[in-house]
Amino acid sequence: MSNWLSRIGDPRDIRGLNVDQLREIAEEIRDTLLRVTSINGGHLASSLGAVELTLALHYVFDTPNDRIIFDVGHQAYAHKLLTGRAAQFDSLRLEGGISGFLQRAESPYDAFGAGHASTSISAAVGMAMARDRLGKDFRVVSVTGDGAMTGGLCYEALNNAGMLGTDLLVILNDNEMSISANVGALSRYFNRIVTTNFYAQRHQQAINLVKKLPAGQRLLGMANRVEESVKGLIVPGIFFEELGFRYLGPFDGHNLAELIPILQKVRTFKGPILLHVITTKGKGRAYCEADPVTWHSPPLNFDAESGEAPAKKPGPPSYTKIFAQAIMAEARRDSRIVAVTAAMLEGTGMARFKEEFPERTYDVGIAEEHAVIAAAGMACEGLRPVVCIYSTFLQRAYDQIIHDVALQRLPVIFSLDRGGIVGTDGPTHHGVFDISYMRMIPNMIVMAPMDGAELRDMTHTAAMHEDGPVSIRFPRGSSAEGLDLAREPQKLEIGRGQFVREGDDMCIVGIGTMVAHAIEAAELVQAEGISCAVVNARFVKPLDRELICAAARRYGCLVTVEDNVLAGGFGSAVLELLAAENIGARVVTLAFPDQFIEHGTQASLFEKYGLSPRGIADRVRDIYKNTLGDRRKTASPKA
Repeated sequence: MSNWLSRIGDPRDIRGLNVDQLREIAEEIRDTLLRVTSINGGHLASSLGAVELTLALHYVFDTPNDRIIFDVGHQAYAHKLLTGRAAQFDSLRLEGGISGFLQRAESPYDAFGAGHASTSISAAVGMAMARDRLGKDFRVVSVTGDGAMTGGLCYEALNNAGMLGTDLLVILNDNEMSISANVGALSRYFNRIVTTNFYAQRHQQAINLVKKLPAGQRLLGMANRVEESVKGLIVPGIFFEELGFRYLGPFDGHNLAELIPILQKVRTFKGPILLHVITTKGKGRAYCEADPVTWHSPPLNFDAESGEAPAKKPGPPSYTKIFAQAIMAEARRDSRIVAVTAAMLEGTGMARFKEEFPERTYDVGIAEEHAVIAAAGMACEGLRPVVCIYSTFLQRAYDQIIHDVALQRLPVIFSLDRGGIVGTDGPTHHGVFDISYMRMIPNMIVMAPMDGAELRDMTHTAAMHEDGPVSIRFPRGSSAEGLDLAREPQKLEIGRGQFVREGDDMCIVGIGTMVAHAIEAAELVQAEGISCAVVNARFVKPLDRELICAAARRYGCLVTVEDNVLAGGFGSAVLELLAAENIGARVVTLAFPDQFIEHGTQASLFEKYGLSPRGIADRVRDIYKNTLGDRRKTASPKA
């Protein structure tokens, strides 16, 4: 290895190098990405595909004075290595280490934070507006790729930029992929540009022909003046040019000898420019290039040279897999059920659904707003759409959930995967807001299962519910061991919880997988003589009014536990209920605080914020000793 990275403190250190030296750096970057992600995890294939493009950008542009805004952020590992973070790169995604995404607080080179797709052009337009308004002098570059152009937000921004006519460079990093394969007419459009090279070939043929004619040079001069009109007849890039952009490309995004001169020239251009570059997701390793979906976020401890990963140890199935199997079973029973997702077939388990029901699976691209409204339209016509989107991504369609689904009381099922803490992806991906944002919507039923078996019951219950929308949120990771997943799922009574542990002194009311933490906490304090009951609420909305009010009157104090933010969450719902019923019981709410939660393992973050079994037990113990004393009540609460 050339060990270039140890000598690169910032991008100025690469600007005097030649192309061969930059190629050596590119290979060292790829080796580093493979080594670190094999240990820490992360987003590999996207960053492998953007190495040369990132090198060329930092070589040509005066960063950080010139702003480079990366879409999504998982293209940007090479960017981190070139901007003073090579020495810290081994801490990528580790608690206390550097983020797996872009964060303005982490580096002045991170011009804009990015964890969700399709945002970079809008941010770039805003920065260009501010630059012009304040009379500053810098270039603004948006690097948009990994399927971001399937998101409608990009076209809102392009439309605005073209109207403004301000200096702006949008680089379409076209690898024909998002996380799943790109879908839609626009994807086919870009692919046609790449595969035919139609315009470039015809353009050169025309030049060669005209040169052979008498007065050929004069004719070429005339041709240049009408080229834009002629181009509109034959080049797909006219789409962008009609929006007000000067379209250039496509170019090889891995060819530094070609890419650097192009960027140097483009940097001098005025007005909105769209530069189309073609890259290969997973570039540099054959196994990544062959299967970029798997290597988008690779398995831990894989061999960087061969791509071989250790065999998975047998264990309980993931919640995602359990849900996929459950909704497939419902789809076999009810032909009206269809699946809708937003470029996340694999992540949400819907790739399995598509294998069995290809004609009933709709991947709409990175377009969450469209996904929800399309599902509403399907429901209007009698289908039973299941919208499968991560909790954190569904935030992008909040108005559509309210206005287009709930207001019309349409029977749309929302499957919110990755509810709660997701771990090392960090604050852009933690699903800690959905209990709050779903429970405030009229007509919405909000459920959260305590384990995989209950997830099957809730999926069946949602599929049988015809009167309005239903939300089911479940976490990342595996369900508990020893669950009976073979039994037939049961239809649950809407708004009915259950006691899962009896006790005389205290009562913990948990929602979702935090019920398991509550049970374990109760067992810990039992050894100290504190008898603690546990309620599995099951429903955030509607709450089990009878059960919770009876428990509040019986114990005088309830401890609520949720893996959601405190503000507006499950604990707030319990407080509102008891206030409305004029019950003066104390309620202690355990949840995540009113802040964005940093990246770290699920276990360490639960421990840090007092939501691990031990943390819950500590709070129960303190409440009991400081508030309730040795008070005992002998009556058993009703289940």
